[in-house]
Amino acid sequence: MSDHFDGDSPHGSFDATFSLSQAGPQPGRSPGLVSRLAKRTALAALPTIREGRLTVHLPDGSVQQGGDPSAPLHASMWIDDERFFGEFARRGDIGVGDSYVAGHWRTDDLVRLLEIGLRNEHALPQATWLTRLLNLPSDLEHRLRSNTRAGSRRNIHAHYDLSNELFALFLDPAMVYSAGYYERTSDSLALAQQQKFQRLGDAVGLRADAHVLEIGCGWGAFAIFAARAYGCRVTAITVSQEQFALARSRVEAAGLSERVEIRLCDYRDVSGQYSHLVSIEMLEAVGRQHWQTFFEVCDRCLAPGGALAIQTIGMPDHRFDAYARHADWIQKYIFPGGLLPSLGQLCQASSATTRLTVRWVDDIAPHYARTLADWRGRFLDRLDDVRGLGFDERFIRMWEFYLASCEAMFRTRMISTLQLVMARAGE
Repeated sequence: MSDHFDGDSPHGSFDATFSLSQAGPQPGRSPGLVSRLAKRTALAALPTIREGRLTVHLPDGSVQQGGDPSAPLHASMWIDDERFFGEFARRGDIGVGDSYVAGHWRTDDLVRLLEIGLRNEHALPQATWLTRLLNLPSDLEHRLRSNTRAGSRRNIHAHYDLSNELFALFLDPAMVYSAGYYERTSDSLALAQQQKFQRLGDAVGLRADAHVLEIGCGWGAFAIFAARAYGCRVTAITVSQEQFALARSRVEAAGLSERVEIRLCDYRDVSGQYSHLVSIEMLEAVGRQHWQTFFEVCDRCLAPGGALAIQTIGMPDHRFDAYARHADWIQKYIFPGGLLPSLGQLCQASSATTRLTVRWVDDIAPHYARTLADWRGRFLDRLDDVRGLGFDERFIRMWEFYLASCEAMFRTRMISTLQLVMARAGE
């Protein structure tokens, strides 16, 4: 990681409330016994906050605080519907996200609020048999979203085919939907994405005579960059119809059709051999039961002496087993079928039937936090355009919660951003 980048967002603190800032208590049934008991438990836990400071405004106008009054990390939240407490106690992170989308609570800084929660997990309600029972449908639904060939197409379609126009509103002009690399705090989002591509290309050893297979090409940005920067040939694959169509048109517009080929193809169906393989934030959509197959395909397609570069969001090894047992809010609503690998799990999957080993690895999590801050700022700046595409207020709240929660997880290192180079042992 560059010494010039400290992970802080240049945007400062966002107002995370947009239209919710005018929201009051929502009509509906009064909070039940569970919500009342959960409220009592939650408020009693406020004094146990060790990192940061949280101010809670209740519907009756009373205010309660917890944490260090002088802490620089602080946030306020307004509970507009006390059913929030019951949802939180019963359904954990899924309940928190659902109640935010429903407008049951709001905050002056969504990222900071979620960061305080993540840094004080000891103060949060622990999962109980009731939590697991109520979230069982989400767990079952997640397991049924297996990433078979047909399942992968469905899962990718559910997110990446929402609307090319939607993604264009908040991504950089090249439409790169992965962590950038900020060498300096003054770097723009667009520059950070190009620097990420350069970093991966240099790390894997791209050169003019290379033939690169990109597994999961998005809207074609890396393929275009590699062909221009290194003069190499690129074969890039995706299972997203929307991405395929736009990526092909972008390659043609760049005048690179002779060097870049975009294919609508599942990674399991790739044939031929390539000097280099690159996969940028595609492994999260492969699924645990298919990781070994993924590396077998990479081994089959990698020419002797070749190298593979991977960028993936990762889960720390010590948290992986607990994480993999249950679906979370992001898996339920944003990335169906998704599962973050850990470094240990990847090494285990790659070594089971291949000689692929890790030659270099780095974690650039703070750069993803900054990328998400940039995306979220651009998204909130274009809300009228988002609505103009037909997306409603619930969708807007859902996507803001998604972007903010991911940023908070990277800021607290609850998840990582792994960059790896792999090659066969003995070559």
